[in-house]
Amino acid sequence: MANVVLEFKVSAGDSEPQTRPLLIIGQQANLQQVNWNQIKGKLQPVVSKEIWQAALGALNPNPTDSCPLYLNNAAVAALPSRVSRHNSPSSAHFVSRLVRSCLPGGNNRCIVMVCERSDVFASSCAIARAFPIFSRRSASSRRAEKKHVTVEFVIIGQDGPLNVAELECLSNAADGVRLAARIVDTPCNEMNTDHFLDEIKAVGTELGITPVIIRGEELKQKGFGGIYGVGKAAEHPPALAVLSHTPDGATQTIAWVGKGIVYDTGGLSIKGKTTMPGMKRDCGGAAAILGAFKATIKQGFKDNLHAVFCLAENAVGPTATRPDDIHTLYSGKTVEINNTDAEGRLVLADGVVYASKDLSADIILDMATLTGAQGISTGKQHAAVMTNSEQWEGACVRAGRSSGDLSHPLVYCPELHFSEFTSAMADMKNSVADRENAQSSCAGLFIGSHLGFDWPGVWVHVDIASPVHAGERATGFGVALLMALFGQASDDSMLNQVSPLGATTNMSEDHMERDCKRRRLV
Repeated sequence: MANVVLEFKVSAGDSEPQTRPLLIIGQQANLQQVNWNQIKGKLQPVVSKEIWQAALGALNPNPTDSCPLYLNNAAVAALPSRVSRHNSPSSAHFVSRLVRSCLPGGNNRCIVMVCERSDVFASSCAIARAFPIFSRRSASSRRAEKKHVTVEFVIIGQDGPLNVAELECLSNAADGVRLAARIVDTPCNEMNTDHFLDEIKAVGTELGITPVIIRGEELKQKGFGGIYGVGKAAEHPPALAVLSHTPDGATQTIAWVGKGIVYDTGGLSIKGKTTMPGMKRDCGGAAAILGAFKATIKQGFKDNLHAVFCLAENAVGPTATRPDDIHTLYSGKTVEINNTDAEGRLVLADGVVYASKDLSADIILDMATLTGAQGISTGKQHAAVMTNSEQWEGACVRAGRSSGDLSHPLVYCPELHFSEFTSAMADMKNSVADRENAQSSCAGLFIGSHLGFDWPGVWVHVDIASPVHAGERATGFGVALLMALFGQASDDSMLNQVSPLGATTNMSEDHMERDCKRRRLV
């Protein structure tokens, strides 16, 4: 699937299944509403209307089901008939699974996605996840020709077909998801901090933006003790990079801060042989922010948007940070290192403070593969969200459901939990005293403490340690979530629709006037 070209079209056109293999996906109730005339050109003559209706009758999703229509060339697959309140109505995770397992082989294939308009965005991102780009299999490198997969949406209800602008949004979102997944899948010998900076520069060139880059010893000189301390032992120096979109007429400033640990050995608090494999994925937050920034700016964004990348390799060497070392972070606060494997919070602390002090951000969101405890807290499909704003907590959950990148709140209670970082020598330690006391929440609180718990802006922390991958493949998780969460600030109608403001809020006009930075997005 590494050499697949994914295209979204109003109509995929007519073609026999022998020529162009076909998969039709949807909830059973939606599939039954499809007019035979809408799909017959893709199935006839080998599949008749009677065969189609018999296949629909044979489907018994529990939670999913599929039925072949013609040999291995055509199939129909049913999504769950209903989902719980903590799942996406689009059943996005099941869409990805069905595409991977049921789409027939071939060089030119077609997917017909049958859904309501509100589920189109999440479904398209889910389809994109099924087609990872990175591969170093020798057979795939010898195969020069590209495989094409065309996606057509059949919209159920009174809405008409998708327009060109909506298809462009889906294409850019899918490209963002696949970009993030490719970076996460790429091992550190090909995706060190130098290579990651090249990815950032390439996106900047495409968007007409020159990144700001602070690297190596300059980080130390400017006070970025977190990023420098984590990455100073690596062959390729650490860096802080920023892509900035500053349009005329912007009324607020938003910063996305991504953890970009290109490899995490654990440092001198080294990981074991079973826990270290897979740590190439520790840059998942930065990768998601890069993919989302690229797609979001392409669709038009009304406000100032900064993407801040905190890049480092947590390596072992003569100059590596030691447990007991004390570092001064960009906030000016001192941190006693008691666990060099708790490094992500150190680089992010520098990143969020830079966003506040240097970029004057009103809204700061950090995204990271921060804690293994996240999977225990919220599971393998739901990101863990913590924020100083109850409104934004609800918005993250709603954006997760509308985008398919699910999220669920963590406890936010610094007065009960931050004492876990108490140090006799410095302002704080970097790892908790009691690992059984809300680990994921505490890790997030460490980052927030450098902004200050009384910071007047909106701070959102998103831990994506588990959903960043499914098995051995990256998912590109976070791209769709960010695009939906901030969709109301987009010029794009589809992103407006999936944003948390899609539903009316109960906030009074007077309160909205007083709290302008929350007004548009939540």
